[in-house]
Amino acid sequence: MTIISLQHVTKDYGHGRGIFDVSFHVKKGTVYGFLGPNGAGKTTAIRHIMGFSKPQQGIVTVSGLNSWNNASTIQETLGYLPGEVALPEHLTGEQFIQMMMDLRKIKDDTHCKKLMDFFELDASGKVKRMSLGMKRKLAIVTAFMHDPDILVLDEPTSGLDPIMQQRFIDFIKDEKRRGKTILLSSHIFTEVDATCDEISIIKEGHIISSFNKQELLNMTEKVFHLTVENTKDYTQLIQMIESDITFQLISKNEQINELQISCYPSDLSKLIKRIADFPLLSFSEVPFSLEKHFMEFYDRRVGGELPWQ
Repeated sequence: MTIISLQHVTKDYGHGRGIFDVSFHVKKGTVYGFLGPNGAGKTTAIRHIMGFSKPQQGIVTVSGLNSWNNASTIQETLGYLPGEVALPEHLTGEQFIQMMMDLRKIKDDTHCKKLMDFFELDASGKVKRMSLGMKRKLAIVTAFMHDPDILVLDEPTSGLDPIMQQRFIDFIKDEKRRGKTILLSSHIFTEVDATCDEISIIKEGHIISSFNKQELLNMTEKVFHLTVENTKDYTQLIQMIESDITFQLISKNEQINELQISCYPSDLSKLIKRIADFPLLSFSEVPFSLEKHFMEFYDRRVGGELPWQ
């Protein structure tokens, strides 16, 4: 079941700014990563999802409702964390939380207190005197205090220290286990890689790729790091790899008998059989890097053919 849908959405601000013919769909219970650098169009797309902006072309729906015509209804079951947090600085954090609880007609503050404890939020002081990280925590708590079914997160860990960034990732994983539907917009590869099932990459207002992360892993070459016990066997292994088109020799270090080999997952068993007779000191897989994969094709022209197409 599709919860968030953008169908051929265009908002042209002129001079190449905006989003152009953007389409993607977020299914119920999944975490959808919206990946791209600052200025690529992520926030513009999110503003349309929230009903803050009306598309010039296309349709945006949330739970089957037009986001522009039904913004207030949609936001009753939606938690939104903006990329730039603007809070009333004359209030204390506690006063702001109470104000938001009143606006959302929340009577039981149990879930809110749970969030405050989890994110170590001290809301007693004036918002004006809070650090950027503390303001971000306050925004997180107020965005999720009503335990929404849908989460729309725009650069959610901006301003958080590394410990809190990891805690936020753990929070998203837990929300996913609870069946929440989450759109996470970010330029931070680690949080997208750690949490997302589906990913769309946006460049200059255009979606240049959408893919399932697990399917991408199954289609992407795996890289292995090997160290051979002696020079003679090392030389023979190099010759074997170079003579077999199934494998690719990525790098070698003859001084310490090290090399890196890549192959597709379907050829992994063949690789294991070929190297089984060689005396290896080490054999390990080099972890997949979403960032490396992203950087390898991001500079291609919009609409160009991508490696997995």
